[in-house]
Amino acid sequence: MVRLVFLLLALLLCQSETWGANQDAVHAQGGWRLLQVQKIWDQAPHNAFTDLVHHQGRWWCVFREGQGHVSADGALRVISSVDGQAWTSAALITDGQADLRDAKLTIAPDGRFMLSGAAALHTPKTHTHQSYLWFSQDGRKWSDATPVGDPNYWLWRITWKGDVCYGIGYECGKVKDTRLYRSQDGRNFETLVKTLYNRAYPNETSIVFQADDSAICLLRRDPGHGLLGTARAPYTEWTWKDVGLRIGGPHMIALPDRGLVAAVRLYDAPVRTALCSVDRQSGRLQEMLALPSGGDTSYPGLVWRDGLLWISYYSSHEAKTSIYLAKVEIPPAE
Repeated sequence: MVRLVFLLLALLLCQSETWGANQDAVHAQGGWRLLQVQKIWDQAPHNAFTDLVHHQGRWWCVFREGQGHVSADGALRVISSVDGQAWTSAALITDGQADLRDAKLTIAPDGRFMLSGAAALHTPKTHTHQSYLWFSQDGRKWSDATPVGDPNYWLWRITWKGDVCYGIGYECGKVKDTRLYRSQDGRNFETLVKTLYNRAYPNETSIVFQADDSAICLLRRDPGHGLLGTARAPYTEWTWKDVGLRIGGPHMIALPDRGLVAAVRLYDAPVRTALCSVDRQSGRLQEMLALPSGGDTSYPGLVWRDGLLWISYYSSHEAKTSIYLAKVEIPPAE
């Protein structure tokens, strides 16, 4: 029964083609400009939930493949490209006992690839979900899965701050709360804050650490608006502000001379993946640019490189749910 309820909630959380700079880009303002969008993968029936890094002189994108948004065959596909245009498969991670979901990719301090994701178990006994980590030296050969965090706490995204990493897990059963975890080695995670936020249904998150040693967290909360949280080291006391929008699949990045930028799903019609500026003081998000997208969409990866913001995301606006890569120009703040 718990498994069925989660699957219904997941549904609610829900060949290259290149467009010109202005086609299908709406709500553009403040000089934000879409330079290019390219479909980079559509080989599975459903391709979704992305992340993106640039490492070892190549681009690496990870996402889930499966028969549908929720399906027993969920696997994590890693693809790679030298130039961001031509992509090839590097690895496919599977688990015969679970639907693997929502992979996130980061680089550990020692240079290894660190892939995180959650397993929705086919035949749960004591719990329905378990978070895992995989490691790789080259992005192609991956270690066995290492379980991390507490059972039934979906460790959403891991963020490094020097030699220490942090991640927020959200509870997948009836409790509906979030926990902040910390790890000194990227394998053994301790609970830093047992109850980070527990009103309504808090879930997906993205953390950014600032030069002043503060942390900023963008939090999805259903069915209401998202929240922006701030804390000072050691990150045990948090203050939350309403972002003014309902959001999904949030990710956030701090850009040089441009402040905080968030990529989210916005739910007012038409549903879309959008880039927003983030006002740290008020907590508000302001939509600056909507990417070509619609329907089942969002869950972006963000990389700032060569003066441009590169965004991986997925969308079903061209009928089939596929993976896209966009390049966006963002002018310095005045």
